[in-house]
Amino acid sequence: MTKERKITLNADKRKVIADQFQSFYEDKVKDKLIQAKEQYDLIREKAKEQIEKVVRFHQPQEDVDTIRKMISKYSRSGGELYEDNCFYVQRPITKVDDEGREYQAEDEVHVKFNMGRKFARAYYRDEMKAKGLNPDFHLAIDNDYSKRNPKYYNDESAVNKFLGFSTSSNDDKSITTPKAKWENDFKLWTIGSNYCHSRQFKVDENTLNFFKMYVQSADNVVKEHEQMYNYVEGKMKTLRLGLKSYRTFDQAKKLADKVGVVLNETMLNESSSLALSIYSPDNLASLLEDKEVLTREQKIAIARKQMQQSVN
Repeated sequence: MTKERKITLNADKRKVIADQFQSFYEDKVKDKLIQAKEQYDLIREKAKEQIEKVVRFHQPQEDVDTIRKMISKYSRSGGELYEDNCFYVQRPITKVDDEGREYQAEDEVHVKFNMGRKFARAYYRDEMKAKGLNPDFHLAIDNDYSKRNPKYYNDESAVNKFLGFSTSSNDDKSITTPKAKWENDFKLWTIGSNYCHSRQFKVDENTLNFFKMYVQSADNVVKEHEQMYNYVEGKMKTLRLGLKSYRTFDQAKKLADKVGVVLNETMLNESSSLALSIYSPDNLASLLEDKEVLTREQKIAIARKQMQQSVN
């Protein structure tokens, strides 16, 4: 009876194994990020309605129309209008200084309907991961900018290009980037220049608190992204140390079984497994019939689906 040959691990195989564990740990906590996004989406729709009421109360549509006519007649001398998605709302409050003296101040909230970079990386994380991008690159350095290396800048550049924060004349103009989509999702004509802070709309306490909740909902999306990364990365640091000491697949398989991670030998040689799956008789026939040329990402998605079905 011949002894079964054990699979020896190398760097590539350890990476495949680590990726399986990372997906497992992300699946355990990603619901919080999904819920934060859903909550933000709901509040955002209400915030659009509320800010329009506020702006039109202070700047009635008939005034906007009048200035538009004046501009048409007198050019810039007729006034200024700007279509904006950035607004400041405030209410007067009384504060007390260090010596106990009262003074008047403003409780202010910056209400934005465009998309910041940290928020964008959190909101579109799954879409970027599916394309092989790294939306966590900024979290990996933990605010230590001395850790920025060529890979960091490459990841940053690829992510910014996908999101639309970095553009060039060679870009496909038929593709609407997430940044452009958000920029144009909601805008209001306002009286004044493009300087957002020059327009401060007074509101009551309840309205101000609602907009604070809206801003907080956006912050929560960023926070849940950070917390998910920190949780998963904490697990992965320990796992990587263990994997370095493992020499055979059996050791990794034993760990995976104990933790509950799906791991089998076919996953180790991804390119081989993908080729077998993509070019199985059924899939090959489909590819030959399809007039559209599939991208590498689409082929990999087909293969992974087939592999998952075989595991299940």
